[in-house]
Amino acid sequence: MKAVLGDYIESRSMKKKNSFFRSIKRDSLLYLLLLLPMAYIIIFKYAPIYGVLMAFQDYNIFQGISGSEWVGLDVFKFIFEQKSFYRALTNTLVLNFLDLIAGFPAPIILAILLNELRHVRFKKITQTILYLPHFLSWVIIGGMVYLMFSTGGMANSVLSSLGLGQIEFLSQKMNWLIMYVAVGVWHSVGWGTIIYLASIIGINKELYEASDIDGCSRLRKIWHITLPGIKPTIIILLILQIGKMISIGFDRPFVMGNSLVSEYSDVISTYVYRIGIGSGDFSQATAVGLFQSVVGLIFLVAANFIAKKIGEQGIW
Repeated sequence: MKAVLGDYIESRSMKKKNSFFRSIKRDSLLYLLLLLPMAYIIIFKYAPIYGVLMAFQDYNIFQGISGSEWVGLDVFKFIFEQKSFYRALTNTLVLNFLDLIAGFPAPIILAILLNELRHVRFKKITQTILYLPHFLSWVIIGGMVYLMFSTGGMANSVLSSLGLGQIEFLSQKMNWLIMYVAVGVWHSVGWGTIIYLASIIGINKELYEASDIDGCSRLRKIWHITLPGIKPTIIILLILQIGKMISIGFDRPFVMGNSLVSEYSDVISTYVYRIGIGSGDFSQATAVGLFQSVVGLIFLVAANFIAKKIGEQGIW
């Protein structure tokens, strides 16, 4: 009996092995296409994980990771005693929260509006114009914002010519916050609509036909068919967005920020740049980066858990 069972297991494993090699041979070009993204992930995502050890060392660039002195959690203790770290952390959370409130619903609304357009050519031109800001560098956008909204910029020149006085868009803290969020929405809203438009296209057209027979208005179709149809996509993207609450890009706050609004514009990414590249303290910079990753993972898991608890589909 044992011999028969062993032969059966061996034959099953051989079949699976042969099936695996047959699938590789059949889809060899597809597997070949995977090599480049896999190489990117391994080289730029997994290989640098070794550098996390610097967060627990008094890192010396000349001695390297293997020769630097181990200090345990002393680096983290030092960081958590710094007021500048808490300011950067608070600013990161506030700016990301404002982006979530203003920026997350924007592509959903825009995708629904674009879907309701009946003129195909106008719809395509509008989509192209809305996508363009995504492909602009933040350095270019920062220059455009400065030329248009600085004290002697185009917007203030128009306001002065109308006798309305000048507005300090980039030097007053509240005005800067509004500009930061508005420019961020303008930059990303067009690109964000792509996923929602694809989700809307996947909705069963028979539902819209049935609603036409029932005499439903456009608003009722949007509320009862379109929004429920893209609800799973909205939930997944919301979970991912919440997972990024603790992390923030370097280029946008660095380019748009200035010394007059540093109380709001100094975020974790600029803090890491300042202590890591500016001061050469790579241990602190690595520790802050590790802190970001751990807290971001906690946010992501918590958001996914809450989504499943309320009956929605999570990421896993």
